[in-house]
Amino acid sequence: MKKQRLSVNGKIMFLTFFIIAFSFLVAGTFVMGSLLKENEENIGQNAMLVARTVAYLPEIKTNLQSEDVAEASQNINNIIEEIRYINKADYIVIMNMDRVKYSHPSKEQIGEISKSTDINAAFAENYYLSKAQGAEGTMIRAFVPIMNNHNKQIGVVVVGFSLPSFIQIVADYKNEIIITIGISILFSIWGAHTLGRHIKKQMFGLEPHEISKMYVERTETFNAMHEGIIAIDKDFNITIFNKKASELLGVAGDPAKNIGKNIFDVLPDTRLPEIVISGQPVYDQELYVNNHSIISNRIPIIVNGKKVGALAVFKDLTEFKQLAEELTGVKAFVQALRVQTHEYKNKLHTIAGLLHLGHTKQALQYLSQVKDEHDSVTKFLNERIYNENISGLLLSKISRGKELGITVTIDKESRFTKFPAKLDHHDFVVLFGNLIENAFDSLVAVDKKEKEITISIDDNDGILAILVSDNGIGMSEEVQSHIFESGFSTKAKENRGIGLFLVNEIVNKGNGTIEVISEQHKGTTFIITFEI
Repeated sequence: MKKQRLSVNGKIMFLTFFIIAFSFLVAGTFVMGSLLKENEENIGQNAMLVARTVAYLPEIKTNLQSEDVAEASQNINNIIEEIRYINKADYIVIMNMDRVKYSHPSKEQIGEISKSTDINAAFAENYYLSKAQGAEGTMIRAFVPIMNNHNKQIGVVVVGFSLPSFIQIVADYKNEIIITIGISILFSIWGAHTLGRHIKKQMFGLEPHEISKMYVERTETFNAMHEGIIAIDKDFNITIFNKKASELLGVAGDPAKNIGKNIFDVLPDTRLPEIVISGQPVYDQELYVNNHSIISNRIPIIVNGKKVGALAVFKDLTEFKQLAEELTGVKAFVQALRVQTHEYKNKLHTIAGLLHLGHTKQALQYLSQVKDEHDSVTKFLNERIYNENISGLLLSKISRGKELGITVTIDKESRFTKFPAKLDHHDFVVLFGNLIENAFDSLVAVDKKEKEITISIDDNDGILAILVSDNGIGMSEEVQSHIFESGFSTKAKENRGIGLFLVNEIVNKGNGTIEVISEQHKGTTFIITFEI
């Protein structure tokens, strides 16, 4: 037999009744406690007021000082009983300084000596209240000294009122309690029913188990897709994170556990929050996420005209990466080999010509000079640059500069020991390669006798500073404002406008800074700094 599920309305009704009952219990406890305390204070004030009134009555003072104790007791008791009846006090006791009782609700007690110890302070001219447990329940008692006309104490008055119990207070307020509970139940039924209908409408008429089923099906659908998919809400919390995204980005563990987490805690460089803020889609953009190169389409999620989040659909492609390699990677090294081949071929021709002419000594001197020059550069790079990929790239650029008639100089104080966090040699090959190639392009475009590129790498005190400077064509302020935009270029050639964009992406990934100093017809300097 199929198990009957409780509907949303039923659950809300049940929960509402439970909350109301629990709320009444908690609130009632506090309210009744407050009532008891307030009642106790009022009774205490009333008891003290009655006691002071009695203590100032001339008849009481006169009879207390009378030598006829029996007559005085009768007179005092008659007066006190009338006052007690009017003020609804449980008892009013008058005693002289010998603690002899002149009045008491029980006539047998009149004339007796009080042996109570809690009245001692009253015989020392003290006014106070006390609470004591008696045969009829808890009593609030007021103690007031009685003074004669010469301001000398002649007795004590004790006034007692019984403190009502919890049940008595409930009984006193039973009508108000019944009306309050009745109205609350009536409105809670109406409110629960209205809320249930509203929630059901918000859920498109679906029950929670139906929504749960749809959520599971949706999750499995996303997991079955070949593209990586990540979605976040307006607070940057992850709402979708499929298996392919986890595989491509190297995020360990169950992807479902990332749901609800802040995107910065899982993948700090997805750039999805930018889409939530700007509301503008970005298509076919290369991103470096956890050392992965991906092509991403990032789109804002808009519901009823409001931004509610952003969605990223991406996959591991190589087109843009191949373009970067074409600019600064494999082809750069192939070109370097070609340059070196051409350079050494010329040098060999020179040596062969000298030998052919019989200038053996000059040939040896030239050969030694070439060797020393090559060994000097190679030794410097090996000693100061502790990554062979960067050393090889710089060496190739020096050779390339010679072919173009450009002097590439590396500062002799340069030093490079380690990469900043999140970056590796691939990033620095792209960074150096693009900056130097841009400098080459700038110098090729000018007619100068001395064409120079200066490179400085300062690795010191936890800061890595990179400088690439040229004395080329320079840039206007307008061009400088656009140089890091993808696709922007001043050269109408294919595959242009990506180099400096990639440089800026790498700097951002490494939490670095980049500064551009340029003046038209004088040159350009790029200064990049990272914390290491």
